[in-house]
Amino acid sequence: MTEIIFFLSLFLIFYVYAGYPLLALILGAVVNRRVHSADGEPFVTILIAAFNEQDSIEATVRNKLALDYPLEKTEIIVISDESADNTDEIVQAIEDSRVRLIRQIPRAGKTSALNLAVPQAKGEIIVFSDANSLYAPDAVRRLVANFADQQVGYVSGKMIYANPDSTPIGEGCSAYMKYENSLRLIETRLGSIVGVDGGIDAMRKSLYRPLSADQLPDFVQPLKVIEQGYQVVYEPEALLWEPSLKDSGDEYRMRVRVSLRALWALFDMRQLLIPGINSLFAWQLWSHKLLRYLCFIFMAGAFGANALLLCRSQFYVAFFAVQCLCYLVALLAPYLERIGMAGRIVTFSRYFLLVNVAAAHAFCKFILGKKQVIWTPRKG
Repeated sequence: MTEIIFFLSLFLIFYVYAGYPLLALILGAVVNRRVHSADGEPFVTILIAAFNEQDSIEATVRNKLALDYPLEKTEIIVISDESADNTDEIVQAIEDSRVRLIRQIPRAGKTSALNLAVPQAKGEIIVFSDANSLYAPDAVRRLVANFADQQVGYVSGKMIYANPDSTPIGEGCSAYMKYENSLRLIETRLGSIVGVDGGIDAMRKSLYRPLSADQLPDFVQPLKVIEQGYQVVYEPEALLWEPSLKDSGDEYRMRVRVSLRALWALFDMRQLLIPGINSLFAWQLWSHKLLRYLCFIFMAGAFGANALLLCRSQFYVAFFAVQCLCYLVALLAPYLERIGMAGRIVTFSRYFLLVNVAAAHAFCKFILGKKQVIWTPRKG
């Protein structure tokens, strides 16, 4: 039984990070769903939810004003979540009729902010931007082109971290996003992607559904679109630059928050996990999200079972030594960085452990029924 747990755990770890992408790649070549994109210029509303973003909000708004898209077909709405700094004053000082400020009182979080703003939006297409997201000039045009395909209901762009060569955590973020973006490119050929970037997303306003304040809009809203029979696709040419987190504590807290809200999103939208309604997407959702968030269980299973099998053969001794070495390197990463020994293996080990420990932390909160609605802005 112990050997079964050991090899099953190893298989599931491999499947989550490599097996599923490989199978999706093969199946995608068979399904080969192509998005029929074309130039078009529908009215677009860009929504920016902000809380105490005085350091970045002006640059973000001016970046949107400079986009290569018709002036008369663009509006920008900043929803200030009862900001206590100069965010509101900075937005109001921008002299452009396309920019509008909505103040949400009392503070209720990003999801509630979007629920408040969408009914007031004039756009046929809603674009969601973070308060520190800087778009490439043609980003919105690239996103919108996908809606020429009537089956497309939601489009996500490509996030690129602005400082990938800064700190090891930044490098880990960048590598993780490269992996995610490659997987989204594969999944688009299956019909829909699982998971989007909340900083550069667009959807048909007619498909927007109000969400509960505790629900993660970047995850639940795309699932709502799929539930309505539309597709969620990836547009790799719509580029967003955003600063990566420089501190492991900041990255850890962000990962716990996102993981917790994603687990609740999976629970709320659990009908999509049932094969038969949309069997292909159910498989994608299980593989890309649910099993990914549970990978810490497989890691613990592999480590614990391996420890119990040490007396069986030299293979188990050697494999246990490799596991211990990997975890030790991850734990000693801060020290190795200080003495100049933080290579790619150290960075990967540290970030891999951080992501999975954060998922375990979030899972414990989920089991205890805890939810997170509001938070302070992430630091770049």
